[in-house]
Amino acid sequence: MNKTLPAIRLAFMLLCMLGGWLVCYSVREWDAYRLFASFIGLGIGALVVLVDILLKGFSLRGLSAITFGLAVGALISYLIGISPLFARGDEQNLFIVRLALFLTCTYLCAVIALRGKDEFNLVIPYVRFVPHEVDVPLVVVDTSVLIDGRIARVCETGFFSSALVIPSFVLKELQAVADSPDPIRQARGRRGLEVLNELRRIKHLDIRIPESHVSRRQDVDAKLVFLAQSMRAKLLTTDFNLTKLAEFQGVQCLNLNQLAKSLRPELMLGEVVNIELNRPGKEESQAVGYLEDGSMVVVVNGRNHLGHRVNAEITSVLPTTGGKMVFARLVGGEDQV
Repeated sequence: MNKTLPAIRLAFMLLCMLGGWLVCYSVREWDAYRLFASFIGLGIGALVVLVDILLKGFSLRGLSAITFGLAVGALISYLIGISPLFARGDEQNLFIVRLALFLTCTYLCAVIALRGKDEFNLVIPYVRFVPHEVDVPLVVVDTSVLIDGRIARVCETGFFSSALVIPSFVLKELQAVADSPDPIRQARGRRGLEVLNELRRIKHLDIRIPESHVSRRQDVDAKLVFLAQSMRAKLLTTDFNLTKLAEFQGVQCLNLNQLAKSLRPELMLGEVVNIELNRPGKEESQAVGYLEDGSMVVVVNGRNHLGHRVNAEITSVLPTTGGKMVFARLVGGEDQV
């Protein structure tokens, strides 16, 4: 690309120079000024190339934004120009005022549109024009995910390649929870803010915070679902009700709780696990401990080893609504401190 552009610019300037030479053939009076016309064509080509160089970095998104701004500015100036304010008066003065109005409106609207080229928000509720890159999948993040905290550890591993979209109303809700007078809610909100800072420190992670507003608190879930629909994104949450709402609306939902459940290791009969015995079991000789995924392990003849880590061999696994209940027996009968 770096080698192609200079060649294209040189060819364009030569064509402009040739065009100035050929123009003299169509006008006989200019026949004696062919050399001068060629230099004029070359100067016009050089001026266009200079403008091209000055516009380096001006993307197609910026061009579409400035076009949109010019169109809106022209429409505003036209509507004001045909209003009763300009029904009477001197034609010359009215022309000057309309011209000044047109230039002012188009300039201001073009500048405003160019500043907000990454996102157009209309007054109509829930209507958004959001640019997205085709190659980057988007995931809209819920407040519960930030409070949960596990998303930061998942992103640090590098398995999460999507861009995280954290709407501004989610940040406001998180701030409201952190400012709550309830100590428990306040702690949850502050943890969510800490997780947000952890996400920002992850270098390879793409985080986007689009501006959006919600008028009522009960609109948050609906707004999240609609935002995911409009951006063709997935929804990341730990809220069971929001997951069901998203599925009903046809939005693909990623639930961290389901992910954690699917990552639980499958225990096999005869496998030996190292576990800490925390409390006595129902039977006289039993003791109970918990695996990292929350599965309860009942160790036979483990009552004398409470408060210690032991090696236990799995003898049976029973699935329950709260997870898995695992029965095991001591291996070697010695504590593993």
